[in-house]
Amino acid sequence: MVKRVLTIAGSDSGGGAGIQADLKTFQNLGVFGMSAITALTAQNTIGVQGIWEAPPSFLELQVRSVLSDIGADAIKTGMLFSRDLIETLGRVLPEFPLDILVVDPVMVSKSRVRLLKEEAIESLKKRIIPLATIVTPNLDEAEALTGREVRTLKQMEDAARIILEFGCRSVLIKGGHLESDTASDIFYDGTQSIRFETPFIPGPPTHGTGCTLSSSLAAYLALGNSLPKAIRLAKDYVTEAIRTASAVGHGLSPVNHLAQGGDPQRGSLT
Repeated sequence: MVKRVLTIAGSDSGGGAGIQADLKTFQNLGVFGMSAITALTAQNTIGVQGIWEAPPSFLELQVRSVLSDIGADAIKTGMLFSRDLIETLGRVLPEFPLDILVVDPVMVSKSRVRLLKEEAIESLKKRIIPLATIVTPNLDEAEALTGREVRTLKQMEDAARIILEFGCRSVLIKGGHLESDTASDIFYDGTQSIRFETPFIPGPPTHGTGCTLSSSLAAYLALGNSLPKAIRLAKDYVTEAIRTASAVGHGLSPVNHLAQGGDPQRGSLT
């Protein structure tokens, strides 16, 4: 039976991030993708021109509609935007089987537009992160969640330990913004700490990297891979998606969601 993955996130009208990036990734990796939209954005490669928040009751209706009929082997959250939307999800999600939840704590776009309201951060920490199999903040998001500076590998390790105390099962701090020749991420699950490294690829095709990493991670977990292997496959996929991207638009080009990085045997358990 095909594996089913639900993304709960914002829509990117430019097609490079958000729901659109997630569904492209799911399709490419061979899982059945579904969506519940938290907000519509008027967005392109240059920036975010506008945001329209979905009514919490309609977000609830979308989630219930999908999970009550189709179900999900994994769920991924991205842009959640407001406290009301987060509180709604925090109430609804525990009503359904929730074996795998990947939480990408999206807070600010690459053009520096807020995608999570400041007053919603505490709700995210208390209502969604405790449900998570893994949380995938970048450096800025890790700082916002912990209230500490996170700019070195040691600080990344410390931040992972703090975030784990919020109640999630594991944390992946993404170090793509470090000043380094390698893209180093830190994984921590309370018993082991693992550093994942891939070559840093300079250049503009970086729109949607965070969304693509978390959605590919959700897909690889749904396919039965362990957390460490799913992370490695997801990082390989995103690296290839950046490397093979084409120029689109006049700003930050999106990554190539049709990339063939990672394990070609998508569902391999070894």
